[in-house]
Amino acid sequence: MNPKPFTNFPRHRFSGTWITHPMFSGLAPLNVFHRENEPLDYSHPEDKKNLHFLFRKKFSVTPDKRCRYLIDFSADDYARIKINGRTAALGPAQGYYFYYRWNRVDVTELLRTGENMIEAEVYYQGLINRAYQSGNLRSGLVLDLLEESPEGEQRLLLKTDDTFETILLRSRLKAAPGRIWGYDTQYPEDYDSRLEPTDSDAVWEPACINPNADYIFASSPSPSVQFYERRPEIKKRQFPGQTILFCDFGEEITGTLKLKARGTAGQTVTILCGEELGREPWKVRFDMRCNCRYEEYWTLKDGENLLEQFDYKGFRYCSLLVPEHAKILEISAVVRHYPFHAEDCVLKTNDPVLSQVFDLCKRTVQYGCQETYVDCPTREKGQYLGDLTITSASHLWLTGDGRLLRKALEDFCLSVFFCPGMTAVAPGSLMQEIADYSLQFPIVALRYYEFSGDRDFLALCLKACRNIRSYFRRYRRPDGLLEQVSEKWNMVDWPENLRDGYGFPLTRPAIGPGVHNVINAFYIGFLIKMDEIEQILGCTRPQRKQEIRRLTDAFQNAFLDRKRGIYVDAELSPAPQADSASKNPAPGHASLHSNILPVYFGFYDRSCTETLTDFLLEKGMCSGVYMTWFQMKALCRLGQYDAVYHMITSTGENSWYNMIREGATTCFEAWGKNQKWNTSLCHPWATGPISVLIEDFLGWRLDGTRGLCHLPDGINAEIRLPEHFRR
Repeated sequence: MNPKPFTNFPRHRFSGTWITHPMFSGLAPLNVFHRENEPLDYSHPEDKKNLHFLFRKKFSVTPDKRCRYLIDFSADDYARIKINGRTAALGPAQGYYFYYRWNRVDVTELLRTGENMIEAEVYYQGLINRAYQSGNLRSGLVLDLLEESPEGEQRLLLKTDDTFETILLRSRLKAAPGRIWGYDTQYPEDYDSRLEPTDSDAVWEPACINPNADYIFASSPSPSVQFYERRPEIKKRQFPGQTILFCDFGEEITGTLKLKARGTAGQTVTILCGEELGREPWKVRFDMRCNCRYEEYWTLKDGENLLEQFDYKGFRYCSLLVPEHAKILEISAVVRHYPFHAEDCVLKTNDPVLSQVFDLCKRTVQYGCQETYVDCPTREKGQYLGDLTITSASHLWLTGDGRLLRKALEDFCLSVFFCPGMTAVAPGSLMQEIADYSLQFPIVALRYYEFSGDRDFLALCLKACRNIRSYFRRYRRPDGLLEQVSEKWNMVDWPENLRDGYGFPLTRPAIGPGVHNVINAFYIGFLIKMDEIEQILGCTRPQRKQEIRRLTDAFQNAFLDRKRGIYVDAELSPAPQADSASKNPAPGHASLHSNILPVYFGFYDRSCTETLTDFLLEKGMCSGVYMTWFQMKALCRLGQYDAVYHMITSTGENSWYNMIREGATTCFEAWGKNQKWNTSLCHPWATGPISVLIEDFLGWRLDGTRGLCHLPDGINAEIRLPEHFRR
């Protein structure tokens, strides 16, 4: 591993030392970095999974009204920081230890004159998944409390060291084997209030300084997520021996529950959360279609009880099954997401369907962006590069904030050092690889450059592009086309039933012999975008354009059916015949996908413009929501704006409005709940209408300039953009 391109940057240094619980003191980190299809020599102790530790210290301060007070902190895996019992921050963003993330939060309003208490609940999960950079036996906390004068001078008031106390929170119960949600994504949070620590507990111990802490901290802090409480609408139903409280938060949210109750020791409240209702209108479908079973148990102590859940989930509804003689006093959700202000981007239009679709996508971005661009807040919580192609554009337009995108690009650049062709998910300890996604990296890098104008960072992204190119070149056949890219999944589209019968076997991990269209179209597009980057940076290579021309010619020879004027999925043979023994279509099969990308990237045969246009229009919306973004962009390139507008505002089965018809308040992973066996009901990769509307119909560019408007006759639409675009 060689993180040199990043660790040469200025790095942040804490005054505090990295502290940990004695259970983790002196443990050497486990290596979790590997290629997806290579075996990992790895063993993790079961007793060191799903652990919550509390660190605390009392300190005195006399706040100066002229100053502000800041906490710089980081933790592994994750922490909730409180001052005097009030939550100050959640974090940090997940990251690789050799460019680890940290947060800075203003705590001025939380301090009081005299004695104060700082507490940090630190969670170590211990699983290999997309959500956490965990499973590596790295656990602990580092923190500095600073006083900053109006002139910007800083004075250290408090730092982590072995004078902090720590305790294992036994009230957060260990989950039974098999009770893990999603793809080993999250443990349920059963809680026993009787086991909460008290000041008199003898089991408080001095925190340990971990000599194996080898973190290199990023040069600047990552933004902390926003969090705020929201009350639900509550309906009460009485049954013998039990009361059921049904809670509706009005829309899909991302967050945790905060509950207050009164009861007697040993009584148990059952907590059921979900995105949908069950068969009865007051029951929650907690065994969710997205492969999460949101069922948790809260055991009460005598008197008043407080439950603050730790790890977020995606849900709208909650049912509390309360035993007789116990009483729920307060119910709220602590909603959380990346900083987002709904009033920053507002669409006004005379088309009610367009308005509803835009707002649907807007809410999806709001709740789907945490410290990273998560694919969904439920079963995976991973930052996927292909999802980033769509979500990052939506997020930039809605917020005018490029920090989350820069952080994502850094994450993927870093992954090149243990996966030369780039991972599909970063960060995270699960090393998933998807060829289509790696080849989209320069699309996103150029987007950030257009937004920020940062040439130095673009040059760093170019280094990653060159690594990716070197990796894929090993699969070239003599004419330059890629053949059997078998180390990485060739996805084409997802779910697979929305691939429009793609005529090439896409088995995992290996794929069939020969060449196929989509991976080569993405490869040519990758080189085209890489060439654009080199032109911007003034390091154009003549051989790059020659390489693109040769590859484009080879692509036309392999996939362009000149009789029909469209592209096929698999290489044309002299006399294509159907293979009766195969489930795949005849070699001459032409899917929607194979005809989208040549147009999107602009290397299609211009003599076939009319037939390609007709084909893309006739096919309609038969792909997944992910590939539909490329289709809309391709059709706009062909000048088919009215057709694209009708795609955005369609009310057919495959449409954004169909999601609304099925009760969506955030975009689904597919066009309908039943199009996929484990459909996520909050999936930001479906938010393509935002960038298509703003860029292609309203003419805005990410550098703040504006071109032509292409709205259909009779449609009025005005958009208020974030201040970044109005300078």
